[in-house]
Amino acid sequence: MKAYRVLIADDEPLARARLRVLLRGATDFAVVAEAGNGLEAVEALGTTDVDVAFLDVQMPLLDGFEVLDSAGVQDLHVVFVTAYEEHAVRAFDASAVDYLVKPFRNDRFHACLQKIR
Repeated sequence: MKAYRVLIADDEPLARARLRVLLRGATDFAVVAEAGNGLEAVEALGTTDVDVAFLDVQMPLLDGFEVLDSAGVQDLHVVFVTAYEEHAVRAFDASAVDYLVKPFRNDRFHACLQKIR
């Protein structure tokens, strides 16, 4: 079974904690890095082997889209996690696997993981 290495990037500590808790229930996903702003996310993507990135759209210093542009990472499954529905088209144009609107239901999150698998 493939183990997916995950980056969680969100400026809200509670949002990062919720994703961590939900991912603990998925044994084939392991959080290997966290970031509280866009620059930390770019650094994590440059220094850590990551398969999946859960990116908030609006973060300090760089937004989620700028993180992707700056990091230049290939073969990355990207899921945007945000409170704003209006960025969905742009997210899918950026080849996002999924787009989760906060607050999302647990079953919606598990459907997202299934898409990644």
